[in-house]
Amino acid sequence: MAAAPDEASVSVKTEPELPEDAKSDSLGGHEHGAPGLGNGNGSSPSPASPPAAAPPAAPAPGAELPDRQTLLAVLQFLRKNNLKDSVDILRRETGLLEEDLAATLSPERAGDTEGTEHSLLSRVTGGSSGTGNCVTGGTATSGAPGKAGHRGKRGSGERAPGKAGLRGKRGSGDSGAPGKGLRGKGSRESVAPGKGKVLISSGQQDQPDVSAVLSAYTQQGDPALYEEYYSGLKQFIESVLDCHRAELSQLFYPLFVHMYLELVYNENEKEAKSFFARFHGDQECYYEDDLRILASLSKKEHMKGNETMLDFRTSKFVLRISRDSYQLLKRHLQERQNNQIWSIVQEHLYIDIFDGMPRSKQQIDAMAGSLSGEAKREANKVKVFFGLLKEPEIEVPLDDEDEEGENEDGKPKKKKPKKDSIGSKSKKQDPHAPPQNRIPLPELKDSDKLDKIMIMKEAAKRVRLGPECLPSICFYTFLNAYQGLTALDITDDSSLIAGGFADSTVRVWSLTPKKLRSVKNSSDLGLIDKESDDVLERIMDEKTASEMKVLYGHSGPVYATSFSPDRNYLLSSSEDGTVRLWSLQTFTCLVGYKGHNYPVWDAQFSPYGYYFVSGGHDRVARLWATDHYQPLRIFAGHLADVVCTRFHPNSNYIVTGSTDRTVRLWDVLNGNCVRIFTGHKGPIHTLTFTPNGKFLASGGTDSRVLLWDIGHGMLVGDLKSHTNTVYALKFSRDGEILASGSMDNTVKLWDTVKAFEDLETDDFTSSTGHINLHENSQDLLLGSFLTKSTPVINLHFTRRNLLLAAGAYSPQ
Repeated sequence: MAAAPDEASVSVKTEPELPEDAKSDSLGGHEHGAPGLGNGNGSSPSPASPPAAAPPAAPAPGAELPDRQTLLAVLQFLRKNNLKDSVDILRRETGLLEEDLAATLSPERAGDTEGTEHSLLSRVTGGSSGTGNCVTGGTATSGAPGKAGHRGKRGSGERAPGKAGLRGKRGSGDSGAPGKGLRGKGSRESVAPGKGKVLISSGQQDQPDVSAVLSAYTQQGDPALYEEYYSGLKQFIESVLDCHRAELSQLFYPLFVHMYLELVYNENEKEAKSFFARFHGDQECYYEDDLRILASLSKKEHMKGNETMLDFRTSKFVLRISRDSYQLLKRHLQERQNNQIWSIVQEHLYIDIFDGMPRSKQQIDAMAGSLSGEAKREANKVKVFFGLLKEPEIEVPLDDEDEEGENEDGKPKKKKPKKDSIGSKSKKQDPHAPPQNRIPLPELKDSDKLDKIMIMKEAAKRVRLGPECLPSICFYTFLNAYQGLTALDITDDSSLIAGGFADSTVRVWSLTPKKLRSVKNSSDLGLIDKESDDVLERIMDEKTASEMKVLYGHSGPVYATSFSPDRNYLLSSSEDGTVRLWSLQTFTCLVGYKGHNYPVWDAQFSPYGYYFVSGGHDRVARLWATDHYQPLRIFAGHLADVVCTRFHPNSNYIVTGSTDRTVRLWDVLNGNCVRIFTGHKGPIHTLTFTPNGKFLASGGTDSRVLLWDIGHGMLVGDLKSHTNTVYALKFSRDGEILASGSMDNTVKLWDTVKAFEDLETDDFTSSTGHINLHENSQDLLLGSFLTKSTPVINLHFTRRNLLLAAGAYSPQ
């Protein structure tokens, strides 16, 4: 439940005074870069603030003030600082007694004595808007005008308690809106330029620390009225037309959380409990887990230890609303002058307005559910090179010899250029491919070239899958896995399988008759003739041959395993906070990479080898190279654990899935976040790309499989059939079928050709960032295969499109 993922730190906002005719549209939303509602650009004044007027020389005794909260805030500040004379002056000037203060300041009588209203509603603070001053926790630090926010280096992606507004160096490429800087925890100050004094009645009194006054105003409010404010907005939304109700109902959850946290933060425990009990049942079912956490935060000190709540409180929740629905909301807020709701909307929400028909409840629900609301449309408009790199040209003498043995001499000469045209010519024409040298990739070794030749041969014999030709499935069941199977991976050539276990071990099996052998020791290697043709066989020690090898080294459960493309190395990540690189020649640990401070949930090799990515409980993903002890990139931006990671087929991007219920795509070159996908209602556990790199599939605890168009940055499919967490996803080698494996003990096959066909970004799609999904995803389901009692935790298509699945038998 937290920040708009690509928001930079937000400073105290500067508010220029608006002329009278501009006030009516002061709630303008976010479009075409225009400042407005909750965008942090500092041009959204309070709707209740009329234009400044000269205060009356002497207001009549008993003059009534419309803004009860402001008066209470100022009185509270004066009392807190023992300024009794000022309290007496305020009472005398307003003609109020303390005992009838509540009765006199009734909201129904707003509108009288306009001059007095100006004297107390000017909301002025020290500091001119031109200096770019920033406030952090009440301490002013001056910066250059329009600074995007002070950034400290952020290694672990975590905030220390009490530093909620201070953002570290982030890999998401965020650039704050002009005028943004540091923001103190929980503050919602509004700064009027050129005013350094609080105007009270006919006189002006200098205040020693005006930010404290504003902090008191914006944080306190009247605790007793919070329920009234919220129920008033709820009644309004429930009374509008159906087409607008679904969109405006998105306000309920973020407002509910912020108002509850505000009550808790200001130690109004009784009111907070009453507010929660009354309205928590109105929230969407997919927020149940978040509300459970929220209910446990009943005291201010509880908030300090809960980073998720700190994120939510100090960041923006993104809502995507049509212009018509937004106009209704704006009019309501202006008419009711509900400052408490307005200040939360202004400071903590980002309303992304689009032109067109309001979205339906079904469309909104498909995209909702993440901790930070939906992604801003701007976040998904960066160009992404999703095409594949051109394959290097390889001379294939072995291929010629092989073909000559079976066919006439002229045959291979025809086949070879045909393969080249399939392998590289089409990729030359791909306008979406990144430049070949955009990131440095390892050079091909001779063994890599031989492997590519084998891949081409296997591809020629590949079975073409489709609705009429489903793959055969071979299931590997781990029996008596009392060590607790926690991770699985299979090599690209389907010759090895590696499992990570809860007893801290990694076990490697051969899936072919060929047994696993270690290299001989150094003394024996010295006796070998290095010039012999079979030197690679001679260096292997037959005495060590076995079907399975156990790798010891981790000190906690192993949560991920990943083979290098050349099958010489194996990665494993563990609860002990390390990623280990193992040699499959000696079956020993070569390196322990220490960068994460907490459990590492996933680690995956690049399809080109050399690079690998890891993600963990510290909420960041890290890019590594096998020959570097320190990470090359740190991808920070997720608001909770990074559970799964994957490289794009062209290795220029990585994708991460998190318990914050978002999927993010990161640029390896510069560390920027270039796509944010929302729609999952629970933690995301598995990700996979189509072989052509154009689409992405994600699965998680919400039992759904979502399909994403990477180029357009949109959700294009929602596959519903599983009844438990989806732990494994894999596209067939030609990308025509998607296999999904789940804790519900099934493997399901989906028709991705039908799912991706006729996807066009029409005007509605480009404006809303949304596409009409298939009415019934069952139409895309090609088959469902049930195991006896084995959750499916890994899927793999062989080079000939045989589907391998694996899991540990789980007796009922």
